Formats: sequence, structure tokens, C-alpha cells
Amino acid sequence: MGSAVDVFDYIIVGGGTAGLTVANRLTEDADIKVLVIEAGQDRTNDPLVQIPGLVVGMYGKPEYDWNFSSTPQPGLNNRIINQARGKQLGGSSALNFMMMLYPPRGSLDAWGALGNKGWDYDALSPYLSKFATFHPPPQAAKDAVGLGNHDDAAVGNGPIQVCFSEGYGKPNKAWMEAFAHLGLDMKTDPRTGKGLGAFQQGGSIDPATNTRSHAASAHYTPEIASRSNLTVITETVVQNIIFDASKDEPVAVGVLVRTRAGAEMTLLTDGEIILAAGALMSPQILELSGVGSKSLLQSLGIPVLVDNPSVGENLQDHPITCQSFEVKPDVLSGDVLRDPNVLGALLQQFQDGGKGPLGQSNISVAYVPLANGAGVCSEDAKKSLFASHREHAQTPEAKMLCKLLQEQDEPAVQYFLFPSQAHTVIDNPSSMADYLLPTSPENYLTVMTMLNHPFSRGSVHITSADVDELPRWDPNFNSNPLDLEISGRHVQFVELLLRTAPFADLFKPGGARIPQLKGDTPDHAREVVRQSQVCCFHPCCSLAMKPRETGGVVDSRLRVYGTKGLRVVDASVFPVQIAGNIQSMVYVVAEKAADIIKEDRLSK
Repeated sequence: MGSAVDVFDYIIVGGGTAGLTVANRLTEDADIKVLVIEAGQDRTNDPLVQIPGLVVGMYGKPEYDWNFSSTPQPGLNNRIINQARGKQLGGSSALNFMMMLYPPRGSLDAWGALGNKGWDYDALSPYLSKFATFHPPPQAAKDAVGLGNHDDAAVGNGPIQVCFSEGYGKPNKAWMEAFAHLGLDMKTDPRTGKGLGAFQQGGSIDPATNTRSHAASAHYTPEIASRSNLTVITETVVQNIIFDASKDEPVAVGVLVRTRAGAEMTLLTDGEIILAAGALMSPQILELSGVGSKSLLQSLGIPVLVDNPSVGENLQDHPITCQSFEVKPDVLSGDVLRDPNVLGALLQQFQDGGKGPLGQSNISVAYVPLANGAGVCSEDAKKSLFASHREHAQTPEAKMLCKLLQEQDEPAVQYFLFPSQAHTVIDNPSSMADYLLPTSPENYLTVMTMLNHPFSRGSVHITSADVDELPRWDPNFNSNPLDLEISGRHVQFVELLLRTAPFADLFKPGGARIPQLKGDTPDHAREVVRQSQVCCFHPCCSLAMKPRETGGVVDSRLRVYGTKGLRVVDASVFPVQIAGNIQSMVYVVAEKAADIIKEDRLSK
């Protein structure tokens, strides 16, 4: 911690995926002094963080995970669902599944179309190639999963390390071949903005050590940490932002924090506050600071500085429906890790130079357009789907999504081939570990159906003026019937996939299923969704970058409307959810934000 007289150019609230990226980029200029405040600990050298295959061991533990539970979800048979959120340096990049997907062009052009100049695909593509280094796939990966369209020139040489594993097996290969038989073989490199079909995503893993590559290991290396102009403090909770309210617009001048020892302190800036606490907690901090819905703040006795009822609204997440199927005895499943002897042997293998499956990410994926139990939908079928749900797509944003989903090359869903069982048919899990620890005795593979462009909108709001009370998180899944309809149709497509060779050959005839219900009719498929859908821990859009009159909280330079000296840089500023896992885009937003902040600094 610096001396009491330190005044920082920038105070970054949250040392997560976005916060550490911005801190690294800003402090490349030795004249810029930056303070990062993180509520969690520095767990960078912790084996649970470092070893990819031990990720589930972090869920629900307060030294790693904020561990959110939702309100009961009427669209999911009133189940309460769980969501892990990173409570440590590196944030959620330190406890995610390391999947590195790149959004299709349509997703990002939608951002620009919602009134955000400089935020369409062409403007963002330089950052898509800047944030990471992709290591060329090893021959073993090419033999197993094709990668024939992999273009080594597609991305640059940024700090996040991404690689392909040597451990793809028979299920990964069968996945690729079955989708090809259904007319969905990937014909391009999906990192270049276009692509439909099955493909192998890379994992954010450093191939030199087979350890997780995340914001703390990449953007807070010992070399970066030693910069005299960068201060990072952990186990320090920001209680609220302090404003000078004497000006026409309130000016953010500092933060009130509670230190590890429990003392309250005020930390000041003569520059800006950058809020990077994530899509569930950046709205919390704004509301605790008097920026939000007047009626909510008044009901909690918080003085209103900026009345903006859009704070904490517009929340979007990727709902994901999980179906597990029992495999034949000769098919390898991650469920073997339930045996402590197997886990011990694999740990020993990893300790012997990072070898073996614990250092790998072997999840295969597929981008698929609107489809159902008969296969990919025709143009006429797409038109009739949206025509029959016209009353559920009346907002300009919903109309834009309907148009996007009718494009020939826009993936409505992303499928995942997950290597073990998933128990999402639970009413109130204590953490995400309850979903993923193998409790059924059989061995399974899981097909997950993730809805890329949800129409439902959720919210996250404080219920107390106490920062230690987690905000109320309501993803509101399937509140728009279009989501249930589209997810259900794709559950029916999973049944088609299960009958398609060679994928069909992996599974035990008449074998066990989780959930037990077969998604073979529209009604059954929708019920499978209600029973087994959870969130894919991709919350975003809760402080959307849009014009204020259309529900925006920040402008296209990420400045909070109605204030000065305050920006937001994290997934909460996404104007609309993207297709695919969002890790890549959180880095992209942070990289672009750092450039915007530098530009604005020069123009002052």
C-alpha cells in the first residue's frame, strides 16, 4: 500500500479479468499511477487455480468464489440456480472452464447497431487479435479433431496463452464426424467472424506449463507487479464511490474501502474511477453510491445522486440446458475422477511436468443455426417461428435479434461436448460443484445446449445498503417464451445427434440419462429445458453501453451517464449478449477501454 499522501491517476475497482488488463495497459506509461482494489485474495499460485482439471474444487469456497444463488425461476420450474463469480485476483478468468471462443461478426455488428460508434466487428477485430497468443495445434490434435481450417495468422501475440490439447479422444472425433454427417462441418476458421458447425475451441492454458492462463498470470506477472506506478491491494472491499456533488454533475473523486483488518479508509484520485467488478457487482457498487433507480435507492435510505432506473436492468446470460447420457464401458468419461486413486495418479502425472488430462481442456463445441429434431431449419421454418411469436419480439433490440437469427450463417446455439456428467436437475444447489461432481454411479458424457441470443432480460439489484449482502440476482430465464421455444427445438436436435453415427456408437443402448425425460417431442423437450437449464456463467449487459434514452448506463466511451470521472469496464457494459463464451470479449472490451482512456487523457 502506498503512503497516505498517494493520489492515483486511476483507481480500478476489481482486480478481475477486465480490471487487471486495464491496469497493465495503463501502467505501460510510467507517468500514470494506478491503484487496483480487489476484494478477494491473490490465489495465483494455488494448485486449484493453476491446474485446469481441478477447477470444480474452487466452486462454493469463499476464498475463490462469490457463489451467487438466483431468485426462484418460474421459467425453470421455480428452481434456484447457482452461479460462480471469481473472488480473487484474475476474477472469473481464474475459475472458468478456460474456453476461448470468438464471436461471430453478427454478434458484434449488433453492438454498433445499438448506437455505439466504434464497437462493431471491424472496429473490434484488432483487439480480438491483440489480447491472446494462440499456439499452433499439435499433430495429435489435428489427427483427432481435424482443425483443417485453422489459420495460424488469425490472431496476434497477446499476453493470454491459448492452446489445443494432445488429449482429444474418441468422443471428440465422433462429435466432429457426426456434425459433418448432419451437414455441419466447419468450413472456416471460426475465429475470423464466420463459421457454422462443430469445431475444437482452444483453452486459455499455457502450453509451456499446462497451467491456466488468466488475467492475473498474464496481466500481473512479477515484472508487471514490480512497476512502481502500479499498486494492487487485495482483501479490500470497496463500499462505495465518493462523489463531489457540488458540481453540475457529480464527480467521482475516490472510494471508501474496508481493509483486510476491518478499518475504513478513503482512497482518492485526481483522475478517474474505473469500475470493473463484473456484471453482478458493478451495479451493486453504483447503487450503493447513489447511482440507480430513485425509488430503489430511496427505499434503502441511500441518497440519490443520479436517477437512472436502467442500472442493474437488461441483464443477459447464456442459459445452458444439460443432458447427460451413459456411455459404453470402453468410452472414457471424466467421471472416472470420482475414484480417489485415479485422481491421485493423474495428479502425480501432472506434477511430472504438467502431463496428462488435468492440464488440458478437452471440451469440443459446435455453432448451429436454428434447428430442430429434423435438422437445420429452412428459411421458411425460421420465418414462421418468429411470425408465431411476433408479440414476444416488439422491442427494437428483439426485432434485431429476430433478424439476426434468420441469417443463414448466424449460430442460434452453441453446443458443448462436456466430458462427464452434469446434475443440473437440482432445486437449490449449494454451489456449482453440486452440478458437476459425479454423484451417479454410471459414466456419462454431457451435451450442453447454450442459447446464444436470449430474448429474456433479467436484473441484479441491491436489497440492502450493506455491501456484504450480495445483490439479488434474477436471470429471469425463459420469461420470454421465444427462449424456451428455441432451446426446446435444439434439445430435439440433440436427440437427432444421439442417433447419428459415429456419435451414436459412444452410448449404451437404453442407458441412463440425466434428466431421465427424453426430449423427443416439443412438449418433452421444453420440459427437459425447464428441468435442467442453468446459467453458463456469462452474465453481462447490466450497465449497458447504449444511448441513455434507450436504456443505457454508459456511453460509447464507457463513461457513466450523469457523472464525471467514472467509467465501467467489464461485461456489464455489453449492449447485448454475444454468441459464444464471453471470456474473449471481456478481454477485448478491456483492451479497447485502455486505449480509449489513454486517448481521453491526451485530449484533456
